Amino acid sequence: MKFVKTLACSILGVGALLASVTPAAAEYPDREARWVIPWNAGGSNDIMARFLQPLLAKQGLKVVIENVAGGTGAIGMGQVATARPDGYTIGNGTSSTLAIIAQGKTPLKNEQFTHIIRVSVDPLMLLVPGKSTIKTLDEFMAHMKANPGTVTIGTPGANNINHIFAAMTARGAGVAYRHVSYPGGSRVISELMGQQVQAGVLKPSETIEQIKSGDLRPLGVFANTRLDVLPDVPTFKDKGIDVFPFGPMVQMAYIAAPANMDPKVRATLTAKFKAAIESPEFKAFAAKNGFLIDPLTGADLDAEVAKVAKAIATVAEQTFAK
Repeated sequence: MKFVKTLACSILGVGALLASVTPAAAEYPDREARWVIPWNAGGSNDIMARFLQPLLAKQGLKVVIENVAGGTGAIGMGQVATARPDGYTIGNGTSSTLAIIAQGKTPLKNEQFTHIIRVSVDPLMLLVPGKSTIKTLDEFMAHMKANPGTVTIGTPGANNINHIFAAMTARGAGVAYRHVSYPGGSRVISELMGQQVQAGVLKPSETIEQIKSGDLRPLGVFANTRLDVLPDVPTFKDKGIDVFPFGPMVQMAYIAAPANMDPKVRATLTAKFKAAIESPEFKAFAAKNGFLIDPLTGADLDAEVAKVAKAIATVAEQTFAK
């Protein structure tokens, strides 16, 4: 009996000792993270994420990419905003989603996110199908003037920079047009190639392969300088068309996570993305696809997000005013 009591006491003592020891917290990241791309597969954000995926793995961050399209990015980013702020759910914020947030067209707010790092700054272009009889920007503008209110221009999403530039194209021609919105760049590309729409506003990074194959033809760049990757394509400024009448705008993509993230997790996530973005492989990818790398982080990125949102809201208010 005495032996049993002694054994019981020993077991209780060991149990108490184990209970008093707090398990060591796992070091982030200790499992795969979910990376939400709020657009269809095959668009610029999706292509960029899948290129970065193995580069991030080299830095010890394994990610599973999930496409959650709809609402000009609001549906996917809504899932990010409501996730646990533990670093295991991240998403691609873009100027397009900033635009609808700034215009109050979604209940999302920028305060619901922790801004991690800017991945890219992208120019936008006006493109037509490779089979189109229109060969130049001058010809397209003349076509719009000759067919007021009937020319169709497709964009990924609505009330964003792509939509604004579509409207600025029609404004330059002095006529109305028909805007067609799709849930992502890949859909615009397929509809263009199928000649379901006459033109589209897209990035070089999501169209460069179709341009090289002759399936798409770029007519003009919505910028003040030509692109190194497509030096023969004129800017709208080259043709005397002002596409920035209400102020400058920039299309950018950045990594966002839920608000209230642990600063240590934020720092780790930022460092791993920064290493991947600044790698020679990603720099070469950027040069090949015609976008710029400027990896803002921390307070600088927070300020840039606020600045871009304000600029787009101001321009959109005047562009879409009834």
